[in-house]
Amino acid sequence: MLNTLFVTQPDVYLSLDGDNIVLKKEKSQLGRLPLHNLESIVSFGYTGASPALMGYCADRNISIAFLTKNGRFLARVIGESRGNVTLRKKQYRLSDDEVESAKIARNFIIGKVYNNKWILERMTRNYPLRIDVEQFKDLSKHLTSILQEVKICEELDSLRGWEGQAAISYNKVFNSMILQQKDDFHFHLRSRRPPKDNVNAMLSFAYTLLANDTAAALETVGLDAYVGFMHRDRPGRASLALDLMEELRGVFADKFVLSLINRKEITKDSFLKKENEAVLMTDEARKTFLKAWQVKKQEKITHPFLGEKITWGLIPYAQALLLARYLRGDLDEYPPFLWK
Repeated sequence: MLNTLFVTQPDVYLSLDGDNIVLKKEKSQLGRLPLHNLESIVSFGYTGASPALMGYCADRNISIAFLTKNGRFLARVIGESRGNVTLRKKQYRLSDDEVESAKIARNFIIGKVYNNKWILERMTRNYPLRIDVEQFKDLSKHLTSILQEVKICEELDSLRGWEGQAAISYNKVFNSMILQQKDDFHFHLRSRRPPKDNVNAMLSFAYTLLANDTAAALETVGLDAYVGFMHRDRPGRASLALDLMEELRGVFADKFVLSLINRKEITKDSFLKKENEAVLMTDEARKTFLKAWQVKKQEKITHPFLGEKITWGLIPYAQALLLARYLRGDLDEYPPFLWK
């Protein structure tokens, strides 16, 4: 499991020296790391990177992602596509066919709804005195009924409708899963651009990181991260990465954000509110967030389909590989990540 280098200071320039990445701020050298230990670099800011470094990383399949200092994705630098051309041609053909796309997208949504259902079930088991158990159980049953509909759904628009209903049900109790700092952290509805409260600011940041990890995983196994099945083509949008991360949003990103709040690793002082009501994380809060994110990625879990213990950070790669195997015809269908 190689590492991701997060550069959180917005005015740091990245350059190459031999086989090392050098971090410079004005005329000072802040750090120096060997590149052979890295699988990706994520830079928060506009200062940039040298062409030599980008070329070196592209040749060695080390992705460089550029985000704004608030976590909005800007661009990702990757090398030439070395994926199996027949695999990508199959991906493109299926993406153009809405019926075939629905068959694949259905399993992404099955994974998402199933995982969210078990998040609710875990809450009723672990915190029966701190939540409304009856409400959680009722919503869990509702998600089960939606799962049954999704399993037989054959149209993309209908799938999106069921996914939307499931999201509304899940979001009804998201605020109840915040067990600490309830005066400072509350969730009523999802706000994205910009996030309007502390919880949405954290969720947006987590989803950006997860999308970047998922896109890198797809490119690694030879798939095109920008051609999806559920999310249709849109210039600049990594549609397949958004597809694949659906089943991981709740069990990875949402649970991670809730844990930071409930363990009080992030507090109300970790945020700034702008004149346009946008809520942003401070530089120090992003560092805390990213450090915890890397620790989470190193935790091990038994993969429900493969039956092997791997780190959470490798789950996107495992799912990308399973998707590629399905597209090649090695599997009868794509097996979603089903957490319990």
